[in-house]
This record gives sequence, C-alpha cells and structure tokens, in this order.
Amino acid sequence: MRLAVLASGRGSNLLAILEAIARGELDAQVVGVFSDKADAPALVRARDAGIAARSLSPRGFASRVDFDEHLFSQVDAVQPDLIVCAGYMRLISDATVAARTGRMINIHPSLLPDFKGLRTHQQALDAKARVHGASVHYVTPELDGGPVIAQARVAVEAGDDAARLAERVLQREHPLLVATLREISSGRIAWKNNGVRFDGHPLQAPLQLDDCNHLIQELPA
Repeated sequence: MRLAVLASGRGSNLLAILEAIARGELDAQVVGVFSDKADAPALVRARDAGIAARSLSPRGFASRVDFDEHLFSQVDAVQPDLIVCAGYMRLISDATVAARTGRMINIHPSLLPDFKGLRTHQQALDAKARVHGASVHYVTPELDGGPVIAQARVAVEAGDDAARLAERVLQREHPLLVATLREISSGRIAWKNNGVRFDGHPLQAPLQLDDCNHLIQELPA
C-alpha cells in the first residue's frame, strides 16, 4: 500500500509508521511526505529515511482552495493508495476532500465525536471526562466528522494536566494508527457506500485497540 503522509509538526506518527514498516509489521511504503511548514521536523524524518519530502507555504496563495490544488497535485503525483493526515493542522477545502473520498484518513486526539477541533486534552479535562483517547477516521468535509474507524481509550487520572494527558494519549496514538493501516492494507477495513466496512460488513461502532495493539470489535452489552 502506497502512503502519502501530511504533517505539520514533529512527525511522531510518521516515525511510528516507518518503524512498523521496517519491522515488517506493516505492508506499506511511504512514497511522499508533505507539509505546510518548511521547518516541520516531519520533513527531516522523511528525508533521513530517503523519502521525498515537500513543503508548500499557504502564504503564497490567495485562498485555501488554491493552496490545496497545488499541494494535492504534488500528493497525487506520487500515486498514493491512501493519504494519511498525521498531525496536519490545516483545514482542507471541501472540493479537495470530495475528490478523494474514501482515500484519506486522519488521526485525531480524542474519542470522536467528543472534543473536535483543537486543544482536545484541555477540552476533556474541562468536561471532567473519565476516559479520553484517540480516533482514526475517514476525512470528510465536516471537521473531524468523518466515519470513525478505530479508537484507543486512555483513562484520565487524578492530577492530569493537558500536557501529561497528551503524552499518554500519544503513546496510544502510534499503535492505533499502525494497527488501522495494517487492516486497511490487508483489506479488512475498507470504504464502501459512504461508510466503513470491516470484514465485508458495515462497521456499527469503532474498532477498539486492545492491550496487545490489535483492533477488536466490541460486542453490544
């Protein structure tokens, strides 16, 4: 499976993907890494791994649509099977998303549909949530609103602040993303009829990451 990765920051999820590929745990190839930040550490990680890495500044474009057209023309040029938004912090225009429906996923640091947008860990603390976590979902025009594929839960502990909670969530984000990509690569997870299918059947609830870093379906109570 050919992956194009979009990232705006340090690229820890990108590194998790590359390490899983190197260990033989993920049958995939990262064919390009793209960013809206020229100084994003994710680009350095990609270049160190011998992967084509490109940045494009939004400042040179009149609109988000113009920027996306240029950026995603570069993404399309590497012919990815799947586009992975891994810490990509820009909103993507509706037309760009619509043209790639079912071929773009995002990892978000909350248990969607709770706590969309930014500052998710502080949102969880402010709401006195007992359980927080991360979600992988297909990208649709609605912000963090596409069908959720899989989630990893993290207990909120007494004394947590946003930074401490964020670090524990990040430790689960990495195996969650790798496990999801593994099942997409194998064909067990697929996009069909505007929804997620798992083993050929419509997914009724997000898959959950277990303690062994495998995705499981939880049976209804």
